[in-house]
Amino acid sequence: MAAQPRFTNVIAVVNIGSFRISAMIAGQAEDGEMHVLGSGHRASQGIKRGYVTDMAAATYAVRDAVERAEKLAGTTVNSVWIGCSGAGLASTINPVEIDIGGRRIEEEDIEHLLVAARDGLEPDGRTVLHALPACYFLDGADGVANPTGLHADRLGVDIHVMLADSAPVRNVTEAVQNAHLEVEGVVATPLAAGYACLTQEERDLGVALVELGAAVTNVSVYAGGMLVGLTSIPRGSGDITDAVASAFGIRRFQAERLKCVNGSAIASPHDHREMVSVTGPDDAGSSVVARGADANGRIARASLIAVITGELDTLMRDIGRALDAMGFVTGKAGARQVVLTGGGAEMTGLADYAQSVLGTPVRIGRPPALRGLPEAHAVPGFATLAGLALYAAEDPIDIRAVGSRFTDTTRMDSLGLVRQVWQAMRAYF
Repeated sequence: MAAQPRFTNVIAVVNIGSFRISAMIAGQAEDGEMHVLGSGHRASQGIKRGYVTDMAAATYAVRDAVERAEKLAGTTVNSVWIGCSGAGLASTINPVEIDIGGRRIEEEDIEHLLVAARDGLEPDGRTVLHALPACYFLDGADGVANPTGLHADRLGVDIHVMLADSAPVRNVTEAVQNAHLEVEGVVATPLAAGYACLTQEERDLGVALVELGAAVTNVSVYAGGMLVGLTSIPRGSGDITDAVASAFGIRRFQAERLKCVNGSAIASPHDHREMVSVTGPDDAGSSVVARGADANGRIARASLIAVITGELDTLMRDIGRALDAMGFVTGKAGARQVVLTGGGAEMTGLADYAQSVLGTPVRIGRPPALRGLPEAHAVPGFATLAGLALYAAEDPIDIRAVGSRFTDTTRMDSLGLVRQVWQAMRAYF
């Protein structure tokens, strides 16, 4: 029996979505490998399109999901990283540059640059979720990973800033804190999904990541190794479920089951001959009769797929417009790739459908093969959760936490020094 590895870091993450709230506890071994110790999820409550709408219900759901993960992990956690998918997410790139004068670049110069970038942040009343140095540039060269030891006249850096509306972020944070958990950090889910689904080469060459949630679809574009554009669409796979429920006059849980079990994004010639049952084993006693069903309570699969593709057409048009607005070229020679992830990406045939509509290569993004990850969670719907753990393990440098060795000091005369000492003695004695 293999010995249990020694973990140098234990990480807990919670992804708060509109369909489910999921939690994961992972340990980072001495060699850096991530081991999933426990994970759990439950139906979301008190969350609508990424916003907290019922504080008590959201708090209960968070606590329940974390306790399920704790039970499997055999340990308890006091603090978590949380994912934020709504809250009006926006992404910008702020370039900052300082003069070096042709000399050798030292660590102090990089710190001075990051402090200058920090002081130049202008969130305009919004919350800064991330302010990450993406890549450095000097004189005529860009894409420099580490400029230390190089000579340059000017040194610059591109700062990736992720903004969110303040009140929704505070609501999500408070829901977690009310569950008796400290919040170590709030991570934008498009950033976390990128950690899970995209390779470094894809981020360098250019790729679009489409996170299909239940109520929100985040469309982000990566280029030059960093996230350069982000758009949130207030539609998702839950809208397809609602359309199915409305079209056939059935319950939402029945529509969700039909969509997941019998639905597809691609129609086939024999769909009109295939009949699928609306009710399931757990529907005993249900008096709901689907609109257009036969005497046995079945509907034509072709009718179901027609409703699904009708909703997908609308969603894909919105995604295409978002990509065009962010300058992501599709339908041309050498077009870059689109990666679909999130719970909505689990639909049969979706990659082929999206590729035909967007006119560019499309693949499905899944979580990386983390040791101990349950098979049920190795699907696109849990990619963001795994990405949160990877992000927390790396804990990339944020310029807001950078200290300065160049803080100005004020010299005091003798009288000022005596006055300061006297005030301190009066305050503490």
